[in-house]
Amino acid sequence: MALTIISLIKQVPVPSEMRMGDDGLMDRTKAKSIINIDCQFGLEAGLQLKKQNPDARLIVCSMGPQTFENSLRTAISMGYDEAYLLSDRKLGGSDTYATGLAISKMLKHLGFDYNSKEPFVIVAGRQTSDGDTAHVPSQVAENLGIPQATFVESVKDDGNGNIIAKRIIEGGYQMMKLPIPCLISITPTGIPPRKPSLGNAIKARNAAITTFGIDEIGLGTEKIGINGSPTIVAKVVNIVGERAPIIMSEGHSEVEMVDSMIANFKKGANILEKSDQVVKKEIDRPDFPEKDFREDSRGILTWAEVVNGKISRPSLELLTPARNLANQLGNDTKVMTLIIGKGVQNMAQTLIEHGSDEVLFVDNDKLKEYLVLPFSSIFEQVIKLKKPEIALFAATTSGRELAPRIGSKTDSGVTADCTALEIGEYVDKKEKVIYTPILESRRPTYGESKLATILGFVCPQISTARAGTFEVPKREEGRQGIVTSFNPILEDKDFIVEIINTVRGEGGLQNLFEADIIVTGGRGTTSDGLVLVKKLAEELQIKGINAEWACSRPVVDDGVAEYARQIGQTGKTVRPKVYIAVGVAGAIQHISGMKGAEKIIAIDHNPKATIFNNSDFGIVGEYQDILPELIDRVKGGYTFGIEPKKK
Repeated sequence: MALTIISLIKQVPVPSEMRMGDDGLMDRTKAKSIINIDCQFGLEAGLQLKKQNPDARLIVCSMGPQTFENSLRTAISMGYDEAYLLSDRKLGGSDTYATGLAISKMLKHLGFDYNSKEPFVIVAGRQTSDGDTAHVPSQVAENLGIPQATFVESVKDDGNGNIIAKRIIEGGYQMMKLPIPCLISITPTGIPPRKPSLGNAIKARNAAITTFGIDEIGLGTEKIGINGSPTIVAKVVNIVGERAPIIMSEGHSEVEMVDSMIANFKKGANILEKSDQVVKKEIDRPDFPEKDFREDSRGILTWAEVVNGKISRPSLELLTPARNLANQLGNDTKVMTLIIGKGVQNMAQTLIEHGSDEVLFVDNDKLKEYLVLPFSSIFEQVIKLKKPEIALFAATTSGRELAPRIGSKTDSGVTADCTALEIGEYVDKKEKVIYTPILESRRPTYGESKLATILGFVCPQISTARAGTFEVPKREEGRQGIVTSFNPILEDKDFIVEIINTVRGEGGLQNLFEADIIVTGGRGTTSDGLVLVKKLAEELQIKGINAEWACSRPVVDDGVAEYARQIGQTGKTVRPKVYIAVGVAGAIQHISGMKGAEKIIAIDHNPKATIFNNSDFGIVGEYQDILPELIDRVKGGYTFGIEPKKK
């Protein structure tokens, strides 16, 4: 039977054209729209699978208003055969949980689920630019009951009913084998999307787009739309820059420019003057009754991800907000941590000494490497047993895949990539009630230009925290806690996905988080393969400085560096003492990952580069001229004010 390839796409507004509405939420009605970039790569991945399966049927699906037909016709012009749109005003305001539920319901209506006799593969973009959550692929897969692989760079059909996928992970990649049917989410680092052909463009102009409403696919309103979604966007505010004006180097040669930068660096950066006149507007708290929606759910659950036989740093970071939330909740709220793997019991004490009150461990030889199906099943069982009110995951590639799948299992909403987590309250003026206590999850969105506050009304309230955002809590040696073995019920179907091999490079998830100086190369430094960028970091290391090199996303996209080295919204968030950006244009997505550095030095040939608006010190010049001079200064003992480590 011929394979069916289904591509899920979304039409998104151009972030630069988004405007804030009077209600404090985003108004996208007047913004120009395009097919989401990641979804374009997903479309191409589907077309590549078609090459291996010439008889395959190509379907493209979307959910949204009638204007989304434009993107569906673009997909047909690229080579797709059929297009389906789920469009209904009752879907307005749906969160990712409700979106995943609705899309999967449409696919089931079309005859596609785990029990389908017709073999099919679903491809989707990793995430959308207007949400950046990466949730929907996991949620669709869970609702259909099929395996998944997310953050995938390339796919191929092995001819034996399986898809071979190359999945990007921190520090490298995994080769995975997934049985068909399955769902694959594609990163924008694969084969670039093709342009429409003339013949297909003519075909697309007259093609029929099949549109469904929720009644036609048998979908009720209980769990969709703004009223049925488990989460809401409570507030969106503009993110305001917090760095003082830059001090630019002066001179007529690279020697003079570097001399000027060193002199400026010694004097110190400019100081941002903040007005003391800003008075926080007091909001009258209405005399509404309070409502505690948690019922019998109590406590906070975190996941300790194990990488290379060690607890990952982002998992330890989670214990900082977890403990803060527990303190805010009071009433002796406990922090629980679940750790899964092979030989993990001896890691429990480390988690307790960093803040966990109870550690549940699952020790199983078959779980040495992370697999979303058994791990999500284990979490579902633990959640039913322990009934936590909050569940926290690090926003790693695995955490961003695992959390939404669990959310669909437990009917909970999930907030992605959070940079702040607090306990607050929500005044519902319509119902005239105050929901308290409630988790306020804050996350950057719309290209890092806005900060959204998300609230969840179903327990556990699930959030993922951006790696590098929170400090690892101070270790309290000898701290006491409870360590419990948990024996989950797992079935053969939980192990149908096979990890063929895992490759992790030499680079530097852990080192980037701990480095005092980070030298980052952008697209402007790829002509020499980042040789000079690496050399500067290497010379600093020779001088006893805890230094590392990193890169911006375009460098990874071009295949020059591995993903583990990427700084920014979709990479790492770092806070070194000194951050040296070389040939980095300064996209807001990159700035989000390094703006917490104590001092930022920018080097670029373009005096109008955006990076200079977000730096303390700047040099305008060719990096091939400036870096050799800087390297010589380091060889001579200059270390940007950082004291060398004692040998």
